Amino acid sequence: MLRIDKYLADCGLGTRSEVKKYIKSKQITVNGEVVAKPELKIDENADEVCFKGHPITYEKYVYYLLHKPAGCVTAKQDNVHKTVMEYFSEDVLAKDIAPVGRLDLDTEGLLLFTNDGPLTHHLLSPTHHIPKTYYAVLDKEVPTSAVEQFKEGVDIGDDKPTLPAELVILPIETDEDGNVFYSAELTIHEGRFHQVKRMFEAVGCTVTYLKRLSMGALTLGDLPKGEYRKLTEEEVATLQK
Repeated sequence: MLRIDKYLADCGLGTRSEVKKYIKSKQITVNGEVVAKPELKIDENADEVCFKGHPITYEKYVYYLLHKPAGCVTAKQDNVHKTVMEYFSEDVLAKDIAPVGRLDLDTEGLLLFTNDGPLTHHLLSPTHHIPKTYYAVLDKEVPTSAVEQFKEGVDIGDDKPTLPAELVILPIETDEDGNVFYSAELTIHEGRFHQVKRMFEAVGCTVTYLKRLSMGALTLGDLPKGEYRKLTEEEVATLQK
C-alpha cells in the first residue's frame, strides 16, 4: 500500500507538493472516486488511478542514463562542486534515484541512475565483473607492450593485480594547430579507485582526459553532455539478466 501523493510522484506526475495541488483541485481519482486527501492509501497493483480522467501507470523502479560532464561530483550533495543530481528535473528526483557507482570529478561519460536497489547491488558487486569501456587521452604514446600487460593484469599498487583488461591503442591524431593527441580505449571488469588512471600510470602514461563510453550493454551513444534519458525496456531487460 502506498500514499496517493507518493504514488503520483513516483509515476512522474510531479513533486509531492505539486501532486497535492492536483488532489486539492480534485483532478485525481481512484477507482472513479475523487481523492480528497494526499494521505489516502492505495493498492498500486490493483487500484485504477487517473489524472484528469487519464489512467496513470505506476513504475516501482526507474532507470536513467546521464552523460556526466567534467566538473561535477557523483554525490547527492556537495558543499563545493555541482553534483550529478542537479542535472535531473524535480519529478525524476522525486523517484529517489541514485547513481550506480561513480565517476571522478574530471571524468565524463555514461552514468546510470536508478532506485532499484537489488540491481544496483548486482551491478556493483565485484563478483559479477560488469565490463566498462573508457576513452582516454594520454600525455604520450602508449607502448604497444601495454596491450599484453593489461591483458595479463597490471600491478597498480594494490594487494592484487588488476583483472585482465582489453586495451585498444587508437591512431595518433593531430589537430589544425599541430597539437598531437595520443588516445586509447580500455575495457575493465572491476571498479577500483582511480583504476583507469592508475593502469596507464603503470605503463608510464598520464591520463589528461577520460570518458566512460559503456557499461555492460549500455552505451552512451550521441546523448549530449549534461543531458539524460530514460532506459528503453530492452536495455532494462538486458541489465536485469
